Amino acid sequence: MGKNDIRGNEEIFSKVLRAGRRTYFFDVRATRAEDYYLTITESKKFTNDDGSFHYKKHKIYLYKEDFQGFNELLQEMTDYILDEKGEEVISDRHQSDYIAPATASKIEDTPETASKIEDTPETETSAKTFTDVSFDDI
Repeated sequence: MGKNDIRGNEEIFSKVLRAGRRTYFFDVRATRAEDYYLTITESKKFTNDDGSFHYKKHKIYLYKEDFQGFNELLQEMTDYILDEKGEEVISDRHQSDYIAPATASKIEDTPETASKIEDTPETETSAKTFTDVSFDDI
């Protein structure tokens, strides 16, 4: 095994971003020709029914010739999202009192209904706002 074979897998520089159940790894690696490229790995933790867990990983390889285009599109897309939706996180995983827009539009806009939603635990709210479906119609 030559020097180039070893460097093909070597991490030159690494940073980690932990984000809840996800972890992002940014690794600079060397090609066999001793040039550098970037790998971005998303690792997401999943819990099995028995309490054990496993990780699913997705990896992107980014080479120098693609850096400028990648950076431009990433900046454009992140700017668009922040301009359209702001920096506030709107997600039922992040906010315990979040009601999805589709669900909220089905709830009558009365003070009585609003107080019931505020005082009801999340699981009961879901059951009360769920539309009953009859499978006999299918």
